[in-house]
Amino acid sequence: MRTKFFPCLLAVLLACFAATLPAQMPMQHAPAARSTTLTLTGPDGKQLVLTAADLAALPHKTLTVYNVHTKANETYSGVVLSDLLAKVGTPTGEALRGKLYKLYLLATGTDNYSVVYSLAETDPTNHTGDVIVADTQDGKPIAADGAFKLVSTEEKRPARWVRNLASITVKAAE
Repeated sequence: MRTKFFPCLLAVLLACFAATLPAQMPMQHAPAARSTTLTLTGPDGKQLVLTAADLAALPHKTLTVYNVHTKANETYSGVVLSDLLAKVGTPTGEALRGKLYKLYLLATGTDNYSVVYSLAETDPTNHTGDVIVADTQDGKPIAADGAFKLVSTEEKRPARWVRNLASITVKAAE
């Protein structure tokens, strides 16, 4: 009798203890404000503010990437990042050399999520991957992720993609 009593008592105690704990909620982020403009700042402080219409009017590149979070291929279309950065005086191509390899960019979303890329990682003449500022996904305007999304083909997981992209600032490492 004694050997049956203790497992039953343990089961009752565990059930009572579990009932006092809050239910486990899946981790969710608060929805961020939708990005509506993108502010680019070059290494010398020159700024350019783009709207969705401004970006849509520029030449686009389409790329397909595998997103491990959604476990699916996703097709994005957008402007090559180095083309945008050139508009604010950022060196690209053959002009990117020597001390200019100390330049990096800080990309920030409306939720203040920020990532860093070296400038060389975003330049097609220095790096094999593509980095774009996307405005469409699978042929439709990006909806839940704001007007702009930073996407890179060289990421094994999209940790450095930025949803609701609001700003890209080029800086020099000291």
